[in-house]
Amino acid sequence: MRHRSARGRIPVLATTVLATTGLATTVLATTGLVTTVPAAASPARTRGSLSVAQLAGQRVIYSYTGLNPPASLLSLIEHGEAAGVIFSGDNIVSKPQIAAVIRRLEAADAYPGNPVRAPLLLMTDQEGGEVRRLPGPPYLSEKQIGESADPGAAASTAATRGGSSLRSVGLNVNLAPVLDVYRTPGDFDDQDQRSYSMNSRVVAALGADFISAQQRAGVAATAKHFPGLGAATKSQDTDVRAVTLHVPLARLRSVDEFPYRVAIAAGVKLVMVSWAVYPAVGSHRPAGLSGNVIQGELRGRLGFRGVTITDTLEAGALRRFGSYQHRAWLAAGAGMDLILCADGNPAEGQDAQRGMETGYRNGTLPRAASQAAVARIDALRASLAG
Repeated sequence: MRHRSARGRIPVLATTVLATTGLATTVLATTGLVTTVPAAASPARTRGSLSVAQLAGQRVIYSYTGLNPPASLLSLIEHGEAAGVIFSGDNIVSKPQIAAVIRRLEAADAYPGNPVRAPLLLMTDQEGGEVRRLPGPPYLSEKQIGESADPGAAASTAATRGGSSLRSVGLNVNLAPVLDVYRTPGDFDDQDQRSYSMNSRVVAALGADFISAQQRAGVAATAKHFPGLGAATKSQDTDVRAVTLHVPLARLRSVDEFPYRVAIAAGVKLVMVSWAVYPAVGSHRPAGLSGNVIQGELRGRLGFRGVTITDTLEAGALRRFGSYQHRAWLAAGAGMDLILCADGNPAEGQDAQRGMETGYRNGTLPRAASQAAVARIDALRASLAG
């Protein structure tokens, strides 16, 4: 979106950068091994088995327009057919107002007929700088953090204060930080100061500092946009049009994917996959529709075991892939866990739900993989309780 855990190894060279930016306690500098021990999460409790519609709905993030959620969305939540809600600036005028909305959504989630007993995923884009939906911190953009006198402290402070602000109104997921490594001044990421640096190791270190501090504050972090939009030019906006990034595989892995290796080691809970096409990985589909990217690069090569989330399903980059139902079916089949429906109409989410439900019924979406996706989402939701 433009405006709107595990163990891993990193090269010894990166440990020096990490140690200077707040991650010294998680780095064994003599071996280059970065380890974290994430808190154990109990699966979400369910009352009996989920219906096919509920199994599909538990993978959908819904949205709405205006200041009050519509009855249709509340009903979906009450009946276990929603994983969560994303909030845009259109939904928020003040902290008390959005806090009251979230209490209504939580009450719907607690409805006796809901078989899933776990917190909703309540998310927004609170990156910092110009990209903030909720009034308040973080005030600095990623670029301002990267250029500050003490970048590691600035990243941690931004995440701690931003996380506390989000938690104060009931939000529990932030679609941040951006881990793109921008290439030239004024390009897609840099024009809005959404990248920490042109140096992948700096991006990795500051991203990990942000992730660790924000998750300590009780808000799940989302690293985005895998495998990286840093090479995108100013006009290459996947929200608007199809984008192909001809980055050689060696460079894609050593530069663009490197911050994700460090983020995974820091325990990041979600990764958002981009809608750009990366021919170097052997795919001509957008990354979020590509098993080569999701299963090969992110889960296979980097070992990510958390929750994957698409970028917004209505993006212009997906125009050639037809209806929302078909896009959601393709994304789920490629290995995406959560489908993000952010056009402001719950009907988009219901279309995504129907697309997956059809796939479950006709066998084109394997049940074992679908249940594994829902299990990862359940574990994430359970980890955010309290």
